[in-house]
Amino acid sequence: MSRATHIAIGCFIGVLAVLAIAVALLLSYDWNHAKPWITTQVSDVTGRAFAVNGDLSLTWQATQGDSGWRAWIPWPRLTADDVTLGNAEWAKEPWMAHADKVTLSISPLGLLRQHVIVPVLALHNVDVLLERGHEPAQNNWTFTPRKRSGWKFNLQRVSFNKGSVRFVDALRHTDMKAEVDTLGSRSNEGYLLGWRMAGSFRGEEASGDGRSGSVLSFKSQDLQYPLELSLRLGQTRIDAKGTLTGPMKTQEVDLLLKISGISMAHLYPLFDMVLPETRPFSTEGRLRGSPGVPGGGWSYEDFKGKVGISDMAGSLRFTPGDPRPRLEGTLTSDVLNVSDLSPLIGADSMASKKERGVRVVQPKNRLLPVEPFKAERWNSIDTDVQFTVGKMVRKNELPIDHIVTRIRLDGGVLSLAPVRFGIAGGTMVANLRLDARVKPVKGELKMTARHLKLQNLFRVPDTQASTGEINGDVVLHGSGNSIADLFASSGGEVRLVASEGTVSKLVLDQIGLNVGDIVVSRLFGDEQVKLHCAVAALRIEKGVMRPKAFVVDTETANIYVSGSIDLAKEQLALTLQPESKGVRLISLGAPLYVTGPLINPKVEADKGVLALRAGSALALGVLAPFAAALIPLIHVGPGENSGCGALMAKAAEQPDAKATKTKKTAKRRMPETSGR
Repeated sequence: MSRATHIAIGCFIGVLAVLAIAVALLLSYDWNHAKPWITTQVSDVTGRAFAVNGDLSLTWQATQGDSGWRAWIPWPRLTADDVTLGNAEWAKEPWMAHADKVTLSISPLGLLRQHVIVPVLALHNVDVLLERGHEPAQNNWTFTPRKRSGWKFNLQRVSFNKGSVRFVDALRHTDMKAEVDTLGSRSNEGYLLGWRMAGSFRGEEASGDGRSGSVLSFKSQDLQYPLELSLRLGQTRIDAKGTLTGPMKTQEVDLLLKISGISMAHLYPLFDMVLPETRPFSTEGRLRGSPGVPGGGWSYEDFKGKVGISDMAGSLRFTPGDPRPRLEGTLTSDVLNVSDLSPLIGADSMASKKERGVRVVQPKNRLLPVEPFKAERWNSIDTDVQFTVGKMVRKNELPIDHIVTRIRLDGGVLSLAPVRFGIAGGTMVANLRLDARVKPVKGELKMTARHLKLQNLFRVPDTQASTGEINGDVVLHGSGNSIADLFASSGGEVRLVASEGTVSKLVLDQIGLNVGDIVVSRLFGDEQVKLHCAVAALRIEKGVMRPKAFVVDTETANIYVSGSIDLAKEQLALTLQPESKGVRLISLGAPLYVTGPLINPKVEADKGVLALRAGSALALGVLAPFAAALIPLIHVGPGENSGCGALMAKAAEQPDAKATKTKKTAKRRMPETSGR
C-alpha cells in the first residue's frame, strides 16, 4: 500500500471521526442553551417578540425529497414546546400565536447558502389570532424584519392537528373564532380536520361548521385543498363544497354554492354587492374565481333558485375594478309572481318588512311606499344585467308575457332601459332612471302603451268579444328618497285613449279596481256597458294630478271627470258628472264625488243636482283644446272609424269656449283640492 493511499485512508477516517464527534456532540448537546440565540434570530426576522418557553430538542431523520448523494445526508428535526409569537405593536392582544408544540425539519445543505428551507412546519394545539386594524393596510400577518440578515426563509407547507383560529377585523366589525380538531376517521374526499366557528361577521351574528384538509402548501400552486362549510350569517345561510387550488395564494376557487335568506339585500354587508330587497330566496350554482390572480374575478354559474314563489335562474360575473367593481350577467324567470316584486319598492306587508328587518313603518293611511331607497350603496358597484320573464301571475295568470329589461347601475345612476312588456296582445315600453348622484334622488319615467286589447286585459267570463284597445303615454319626473317622495314632487303628463269595449262592475271588481267598480255600480248597476271611447289628458304639477280632459263615452251616457289627485297627501277630490244620451239608465242621476285617501276612497252622490242631458256637445267642448295631442293615440289604435276617432275628429273642429259649461258644473259641489 502506497504512502498516498495511507494518507487518503487516514483523512477519510479523520473526517468520519470528526463527523461522529460532531453528531455525538449534537445528540448530547442540551439545545435549551441555544434558545436565546434562536429567539433573537426569529425576532429579527419577524420583527416580533418570540419565545420558546418549554424544552427545545433536536433529532435526526432521513432526507426529504433529495436524491443522489444528498439522500445520504440526514436532516435535523427541531421540536420546541410552549412557543409564542408576539403581536403587532398596534394590536390589543400581546400574542399573535401560541402552540403547545412546534416541529420542523431543516435542509442542512441549504444552511450552507444561508437559506433556511423548511418542508413542513407542524403545529400542535395551536391558537392563532389574525387581526386587521382600522386602516386597510394594517394587519398583523405582515412582518417587518428588524434588520437585514442575509438569510432567506422558505416555508413550503404548514400542517396542524387541532387548535383555534380567531379573526378580528376592526374595519369591518368582524370577530370570528374557529375551533379546529382532527376528524375521527380519514375521509375519502381528503377531509382531515373538522371545525366549528362562532362570532360576528360585519355586525351580523355568525356561526357555522365544516371540514377541510390539514396541510396548506406555500410551494405547490396545483395542490387542491378540499373544503366543505355551512355558515349562518344573520338570517342568511351559506353552504359550500369544493376545492381551493393553491390555497395559500388562492389561485382558484371551485365550489358548489347554496345561498338562502330573507332578502337578497342582506347580502350587501357580506359581499359588498348591491342587490335588491326581495322575498325570501334560495339559489344553488357553481362559484368559480381566481382572487389570487391580478384582475381575477368571481362567477356564479348556471344557478337556479326561487325568490318568493317565483323561479329564478342565470349566471353572474363579478369583476374587481377601479373606481368600482362590476357585476354583469343574465337572469331569467319562467313564471314571476307580482307579489314577489313588492319588496323592490317597499310595497310589501308590514309582516314582510319586519321579516326583512326594515324599521320604517308604512302608515296605515298611505298607499305609496315610504320605505327609503338605499341610494348610498348605489355608487359602490356598477351592474349590467339582462332580465327576462316568461310570464307574470298574480292570483291568476295576468295578460303579461315576455318581459325583457336591462338593469344598469353606473356611478350611482340606476336605470331600467328599456323595459318591454307583452301585455294583453299589445306592447308596453318603459324607461326608468333614478339618479343618486344628487340628493334627493332624481327620478324620470317614460312609458308608452300600444294596442292593449280590452278583450285580453279583462279576462273574465262576462266580457263580450271586443276589438277595443288602450293606447297611452306617460311622462313623469320627480325628486325624493322613496316612491312616495318621488310622486309627492312629481310633474309630467298622462294621456290615455280606450275604445270599443265593454265594462261592468264585475269586470272591474275581478281585476282589483275597487273605486272603478263602485262608480260603475252607481252609474250603471251590474249590467254590461258598451264603451265607445274613453279619453284622458292629465297634467301633474308639484305632485297634484288634474284632468285637462277626461271623458268616458258609453252607449248610454257620457261621463266627465274633473278635480284633482294630491299625490303628496294621497287625497282624491274628483267629480264624475254623467250626461244622459236619452236612453234608460239603471241608476244614472246626480254627479258622483270621489274623495278621501287613495287607499280607502269614498264615492258619494249629490242628489241635489240632476244629471246632464245635453247630448254629446259637452264632450266635444271638453276635448276640443286637447284634440291635437290625443289624436295621435287614436291613429295608432283602431283608427278614425272607431268611436274615439269620430269623437276626436268632431272635437278638433270645436272652439275652446264650449268647455265652459262643464267646468262650471264640475265646480258646483267639487270638494276643496290642494293648491300647492
